[in-house]
Amino acid sequence: MSEIVVPLRLALVGNPNCGKTALFNQLTGSRQKVANYAGVTVERKEGRLLAPSGRRYALLDLPGAYSLNPSSLDEAITRDLCRGHYPGEPMPDVLVCVVDATNLRLHLRFVLELRTLGRPMVVALNMADVAARRGIRIDRAGLERELGVPVVETVAVRRNGAKALVARIEAMAETPAAPLPRQPGVGDPAMDDEALHTETRRLLAATVDMPASTSRIDDALDRWLLHPLLGLLTLAAVMFLIFQAVYAWATPMMDAIEAGTGWLGAAVTETLPEGPLASLLADGIIAGLGGVIVFLPQILILFAFILVLEESGYLPRAAFLLDRMMAAAGLSGRSFIPLLSSFACAIPGIMATRSIQDPRDRIATIMVAPLMTCSARLPVYALLIGAFIPQQQVAGMFNLQGLVLFALYMAGIFSALAVSFVMKKWRRDKREHMLLLELPSYRLPHPRDVLIGLYERALIFLRRVGGIILALTVLLWFLLSFPGPPDGAAGPAIDYSFAGRIGHAMTAVFAPLGFNWQICIALIPGLAAREVAVASLATVYALQAADDDAATQALTPLISDGWSLATALSLLVWFVYAPQCISTWATIKRETNSWRTMAISAGYLFALAYLASLLTYQVAVLLGAG
Repeated sequence: MSEIVVPLRLALVGNPNCGKTALFNQLTGSRQKVANYAGVTVERKEGRLLAPSGRRYALLDLPGAYSLNPSSLDEAITRDLCRGHYPGEPMPDVLVCVVDATNLRLHLRFVLELRTLGRPMVVALNMADVAARRGIRIDRAGLERELGVPVVETVAVRRNGAKALVARIEAMAETPAAPLPRQPGVGDPAMDDEALHTETRRLLAATVDMPASTSRIDDALDRWLLHPLLGLLTLAAVMFLIFQAVYAWATPMMDAIEAGTGWLGAAVTETLPEGPLASLLADGIIAGLGGVIVFLPQILILFAFILVLEESGYLPRAAFLLDRMMAAAGLSGRSFIPLLSSFACAIPGIMATRSIQDPRDRIATIMVAPLMTCSARLPVYALLIGAFIPQQQVAGMFNLQGLVLFALYMAGIFSALAVSFVMKKWRRDKREHMLLLELPSYRLPHPRDVLIGLYERALIFLRRVGGIILALTVLLWFLLSFPGPPDGAAGPAIDYSFAGRIGHAMTAVFAPLGFNWQICIALIPGLAAREVAVASLATVYALQAADDDAATQALTPLISDGWSLATALSLLVWFVYAPQCISTWATIKRETNSWRTMAISAGYLFALAYLASLLTYQVAVLLGAG
């Protein structure tokens, strides 16, 4: 017998919510890697399966699909890969079609479509334990006979739950399967939807005994969670928890990362002699890496919630509840969680748009996510509101400073809805795309799958965003550090740097907004991170501040005396709309795989910021605030 040199390539394929990824994790464990398919942002997950016999198999987890007639990019990639037509990807040797044993009415239809390809194939009846508990009896041998392909039962969340599948794959490796014979009515490529549904009903009647189409527990939960009022209240409570967690729970970890990078930078500064090398390492590389890694706690907390909600079956129900309200603004129900998470940081919000299947809605959500008021704006808001808005009561019960902060948040929200509405009107396809969702059974998420998902997200974030952020942060360090001040210079060093010269040049553009050269200089490092603008202003004014709080306290009297109220209001409005930090730009580029989309996003945000600030400043001056 000849020894197999090249491992068999197995492709896991199936409908969304069939447990395909959980089965992939069961088979591969940590022996997997995530990348993108060439030219697109769809994830490519490949792993290695080591069978008991010692054979190794290459296992590919294909994007979920409902049909080989694609309605999304995910489905088009799955179709082309199954047919062996995707550029740069070899044809799979065996298709492993994963189906939800509790929902064969939907999933068997896709099995029949895959059957028409004539490829070696095995069907995995996943969640067989749940089906048994619900009293669903499946004649596995009869279904195998009717389909003409091997059928095995699997329980992806149970140890050794894929043992029968691995045994069948081993048998197919010993005796390579011949192309499937065509069966009357089943192998016809021109088989229409009605024929597929008819054949599915026949198979169900012949091989499946289902006492009820849905679980009693699912029905009971849906009566509450899909209720027009109670469902929305429950969703609001869940979203509030997520918002608080991403915003508050991450703070200790983010503070620890910032303290660690600060300590490391100080250690480098104390160890190396003063000079460009020490500044590059401490202020450029270490500070740049810290600026990237500091977002990681928010990323992991957000995706932990998303993975749990998705695995539990609740996320599609949340999208269903919100779809009508979001559709009025040109978005979909799936856009809600990414936009909500953008209040903490636009980066995890943009990454969370991967759950949006419609490419049009996903791009719209990515484009408006930066308008949500992220936490990095708060130091700037706190500085300007504290310096220019008096602490006084409004209507005897509201704090004026709090009302201004609330107005800034609401301005971002309403602007995002307005922009998405305009995008909807400008799209060539102005039809409303119905939200078609499968409501899977409720189930407890498996910790292994959540942890593997978090591990993947952490690597993706650090690998995709980290390199760009680090490079651009070092570039900003160079602009802020060179050339140094001449001998005898009395002003701050930044005034003589490239960034300082750029700041003076920028006043020609920003003077109509009321911005002086100090503000223009602070906008440059503010590209790296919003909150850096406060420390940058302190540097411009030659202050020595250990942290942002000290800088804020010292700056408050200076800017309140040196700036007009019109300038302060203009700068507040600028930060509502201005293009986001470099990390957000990099994330948009990576998630859309398009420099054009990133440029459009930055361009329209800059235009909005400039026009809104210009209008704010000029009106304020006319009203006597200049």
